[in-house]
Formats: sequence, structure tokens, C-alpha cells
Amino acid sequence: MNGYNKVLMALDFHSDNEQIIVKGQQICADHQAELHLLHVMEPISTAYTLAAVDFANQMVAMKQTIRENAKQQLLDIGERLGVSSERLLHCEGVASDEIHRAAKELDIDLIVIGTHGQSGLRSLLGSTANSVLHNVGCDVLMVRLKD
Repeated sequence: MNGYNKVLMALDFHSDNEQIIVKGQQICADHQAELHLLHVMEPISTAYTLAAVDFANQMVAMKQTIRENAKQQLLDIGERLGVSSERLLHCEGVASDEIHRAAKELDIDLIVIGTHGQSGLRSLLGSTANSVLHNVGCDVLMVRLKD
């Protein structure tokens, strides 16, 4: 196995994230790698709320609250893992696209991401983990998440 110098751990803040964290920490320790944490907030569209100004304003406020909560969760996890704030990445967009972008910009050697092992129609439509696996230029560790 090649040595890893920079590891990007993609987290979605679901209850099963601890499984991803454990694997990512283990790899970083084994390779003395630099750990980067990434959370991508999927866009919340207000396109359908433009006619109802009050509702649109509530959506904007809700989005801001979600953004602030996500940033705090990332800070909390980073602090717990000893990851400096410079290596905590919070962005908005399509998760797979943002993971690709971050991996390229940071010259990441390994991405650690969780997967629920979808099958059938769901796997044909594609998942974030599947898209990352097939469209990135570095190694990817897909952690099978157990319920």
C-alpha cells in the first residue's frame, strides 16, 4: 500500500459518521498523514418560494441556521480529533463535485467516505460515494456503514 500524506474525510453529520472517523483516524495514524475534514451542505432551493415572500424569508433564515449549525459541528469534530481550523472545509454545492474539487486543490492522497452499499435502482442513479470513487484521481476508502 502506498503511503498517504494527506487524507480527506468527507462527513455528512449523520449518526453513522463515527464509523468513518474511526477508519480515517486509523489510516492517518498508520501513515502519519495530515487529516482534512470536509462537510458539504447541499443547496436548499428557494425557487418555489419566490411568490410567497414571507416563506422565502423563512427559508433563507432556516438555511443560515443550518449552515451555522453545520460549521459548529465541523469545528467540534475537528477539535475532538485535533484537526486545525485551516484543515476544516465547509462548503455548499453538490457533494461529489465539492469533494472532487477539494481533493484536487489540496493534493489529497486518500478520500475516506461512507457508503450504505445501495443496490438496484438506487445504485444505477448513483450515490455520492460512487461518484467520488469513479471520478477522482486519488485513492478512495469507502467505509461500509452499518445501521
